[in-house]
Amino acid sequence: MRRRKAKKIAIIPDPKFNDVVVTKFVNNLMFSGKKSLAFKIFYDALEIVDKKLEDQNGLDVWRKALENVTPSVEVRSRRVGGATFQIPTPVREERKASLAMKWLIGYARRRNEKTMSQKLASEIIAASKEEGAAYKKKEDTIRMAEANKAFSHFRF
Repeated sequence: MRRRKAKKIAIIPDPKFNDVVVTKFVNNLMFSGKKSLAFKIFYDALEIVDKKLEDQNGLDVWRKALENVTPSVEVRSRRVGGATFQIPTPVREERKASLAMKWLIGYARRRNEKTMSQKLASEIIAASKEEGAAYKKKEDTIRMAEANKAFSHFRF
């Protein structure tokens, strides 16, 4: 067990939209401490989303995509008397946002477009329409929790 709770680091909002959630997303997107490159990739991706979906704002589409990918329950492994059970548990707010961002970025990286901006834009558009790999991951997580609902009385 930890002695004390870890301190939350204050995150500075991004320069373009003045939004803390955008900065958190860019921090997840960043590789090797290259934050300016990560910001460039994110902003380029939003511009591509703007061009592909002319009637909608890129930032709003991204927010909708994050909301669609955010899980409400997950399964956690727990040993009970020699057997390991997958126990469905509700997800904390911070973890919900973190999982959604990681899934969106992770599945964007696996796509087959040319640049990371294009990959991210395609995944954002797919997730906002409730399709794509990141949305499927959320659905699979919820389905697994639903299947293991019988073990929810083992929750800690």
